[in-house]
Amino acid sequence: MTRVLVIDDEPQIVRALQINLKARGYEVHLAGTGTSALKVAAQHPPELVILDLGLPDFDGVDVIRGLRGWTEAPILVLSGRTDSTDKVEALDAGADDYVTKPFGIDELLARTRAVLRRSAIGQDQPVVTVGGATVDLAAKRVTLETGEDIRLTPTEWHLLEVLVRHPGKLMSQRQLLTEVWGPGYETAGGNLRFYMGQLRRKLEPDPARPKHLLTEPGMGYRFEP
Repeated sequence: MTRVLVIDDEPQIVRALQINLKARGYEVHLAGTGTSALKVAAQHPPELVILDLGLPDFDGVDVIRGLRGWTEAPILVLSGRTDSTDKVEALDAGADDYVTKPFGIDELLARTRAVLRRSAIGQDQPVVTVGGATVDLAAKRVTLETGEDIRLTPTEWHLLEVLVRHPGKLMSQRQLLTEVWGPGYETAGGNLRFYMGQLRRKLEPDPARPKHLLTEPGMGYRFEP
């Protein structure tokens, strides 16, 4: 049974989440403040966290940082904040995905399943499929179903590797730029857009309508297996 920690101070939302998650077989623990959330997480280590950013004692981003100090459990942010700055700050702190209030319970449950898939797949999977291509992380090789190699530049490979090692995870532009290009490139969004375009042309059956290397406007990118 997957253990879920719901961190929110709105009773109606908490009740709806608790009922729907329990009905689908999840073990649910609740916290209404950042302080209690960290205590509950320590007592019952979660396999998934659903977190509101607007908590009464301190900001939810600080809760993310506190959890990320010791757990890799997926964190799904649920918040009324719609500004892209808030979303990116949460992602940079370690959140895996972001749902804006008001939300549909079906959408939230779908996002929950998606972030749990990432956790189940794991980051050390040696072979990943992207459309009709096979990415062998150990051999650093990308091949088509015909056995033909797809040639990638070192930068293209590094970007692809970072994305496929985090399947389903929404990664901010800043995260990807820092991972691939290093410190000092956090604002080089043009580089990122160019290389994402190159990867789509080489790996997506229809680069204009990508199914695996996705853009989340205003937030970043994600790899959908």
